[in-house]
Amino acid sequence: MRITHLGHACLLVEAADRRVLVDPGNFSEGFAGLRDLDAIVVTHNHPDHFDPGPAAALIRNNPRAEVHTDALTAKTLREEGLAAVPTAEGEPFSIGDLAVSPVGVLHAFNHEAMPQIPNVGFVFRAEGEPTLFHPGDAYDAEPGEVDVLAHPLNAPWAASRDSIAFVARIAPKAVIPIHDALLSEAGRRMYAMHIEKFSGVDGLTYTDLRDDESATF
Repeated sequence: MRITHLGHACLLVEAADRRVLVDPGNFSEGFAGLRDLDAIVVTHNHPDHFDPGPAAALIRNNPRAEVHTDALTAKTLREEGLAAVPTAEGEPFSIGDLAVSPVGVLHAFNHEAMPQIPNVGFVFRAEGEPTLFHPGDAYDAEPGEVDVLAHPLNAPWAASRDSIAFVARIAPKAVIPIHDALLSEAGRRMYAMHIEKFSGVDGLTYTDLRDDESATF
C-alpha cells in the first residue's frame, strides 16, 4: 500500500492495483491534476474535505471512478448532475480487490451553533496489504484491527486528550497525521510528541508525511 498526502485530510491510496482518492477539500491543492482514479470517497460535507467546484471537476475528469460519499455530499453531487453512491456504516463495498468498510455516523461535536452532519470513516483492506483507516472528522468509530491510522492531528473539534485516547484505543502499527493545515511547525511537533509519548501503543511508528509526500507500508 502506497499513501500520498495531498494536503490536510486528502490522501491518495494505492492498494490492490487500485487508486483511491479520499477527501478532496479546499485546504488540499495536490489533487486537481489526478487522472485514472478508480474511486473517489468523501467522509463528510465540509469544505476542507469536499470542495464542491474542484471536486466536481475531478469527478468529471475521472469518468471511470466510482464515487462513494456520505449522504449529504451525495445529494450535493446529484444536484450537480454527478452520480455518487451514498454510503453509511454497515454498507461495505469493494473497489476491485480493495474492500472498503464505512464506519461511524456523525461528525464530532463542535459547538451548539454548528449542527452535527453525517461523517463516515473508511477502512481499506486487501489481501496481503496493511489495513488503513481514515476516520474523517470523528474519533468514535469502531474500525476493528488497523495497521495504518490516518489521524486527525488538530481541529476545532479536537482536544489533545481525545486525540491521544483515540490513537491508544485504535492501537495501530503506524500513524500518518492528517487534518494538519491549521498547524504551525511548532504545533505539529507538539501534537506528534503527545501521540508518541502518551498513547502507550507499543512499537508505534509515526510517519510524518507532509504535503505531496508518499510512504509505502
